[in-house]
Amino acid sequence: MSVEAAKHARELLLKEYRGMLATHSKKMPGFPFGSVVPYCLDEAGRPLLLISRIAQHTHNLRADARCSLLVGERDADDVQAAGRLTLLAEARQLNDEVAIEAAAARYYRYFPQARDFHRIHDFDFWVLEPVRWRFIGGFGAIHWLDGITLANPFAGAAESGMLEHMNSDHAAAIAHYLALAGIAGEAAEMVGIDAEGFHLRVGLRLHWLAFPTSCNSPLEVRQALVQLARAAQWPARDERNG
Repeated sequence: MSVEAAKHARELLLKEYRGMLATHSKKMPGFPFGSVVPYCLDEAGRPLLLISRIAQHTHNLRADARCSLLVGERDADDVQAAGRLTLLAEARQLNDEVAIEAAAARYYRYFPQARDFHRIHDFDFWVLEPVRWRFIGGFGAIHWLDGITLANPFAGAAESGMLEHMNSDHAAAIAHYLALAGIAGEAAEMVGIDAEGFHLRVGLRLHWLAFPTSCNSPLEVRQALVQLARAAQWPARDERNG
């Protein structure tokens, strides 16, 4: 497996937050059925979905859990030259109450407009268990990949604490991160932190920004965020540690 291709594939999965879910049609056997779904990544780095019980793709998944999720670079001028990633997976509904509560806490940070759908409107959380990945990084850059998901070492209390601290006490730093990334100066909220970067939500749009190096502890996250807050431009990532 190409380490570089796996890295770029994982970054694409982190940067995007919606894709085309293909399921096996229950009503029209033999035909694939495509639908657009938002997603974020769970603590294990797997796509986490919130889908309606009455949706056609949910009926399809209950009959056959095999599916795929296609993710492409947003706003690409040339879709054939842009990166895209196809996940072949088996979908699994979350039924354990603890797992559901953890999924809800994460998902609603990313998509607050969907808050309490699973309580009020008969929506359920599902995860896509990866089987294999197909990554195309542009013309001729084609790879079959295994195991590109990366568990989030901060998922849970550590991540929640860091997010609360940044959003409560460091709004100026968050605005600076947006400016460094060339994103229009709007109010933003930090909604996720992983080993390789962090997510900011601006309105309904999500932006993932990479750390200069991978971080394996809250202290390393703090050091990376301080470095970025003092930077005049976005630092080049150190590939030796990234």
